[in-house]
Amino acid sequence: MSPSPAGLKRVPQRTCVACRRVGDKRQLVRVVRNAAGDVEIDTTGKKEGRGAYICPDPACWEKALKGKQLELHLKCRLTREDRQRLVKDSAGLVKGVVSAQG
Repeated sequence: MSPSPAGLKRVPQRTCVACRRVGDKRQLVRVVRNAAGDVEIDTTGKKEGRGAYICPDPACWEKALKGKQLELHLKCRLTREDRQRLVKDSAGLVKGVVSAQG
């Protein structure tokens, strides 16, 4: 890896668990499973725990919550309540409306 030009900071890249697109870390929404096993949205990007990133696109959220992608990346089982809470908490972060299916 070559060094970045002087004065330019490298922007961390992350991959959406649903669509597999790579984007800037700050453009994606981080979901984290903490040590207690609780799954929540990490708006700071700094909470401790196992994290996964999802695009702020309703289709990606629907795919991640409906399928197993999020469970695989967080290495846990999501309950119907977990899924509904994530949909509710993501309301201001996701462009559009997402349905909670589980």
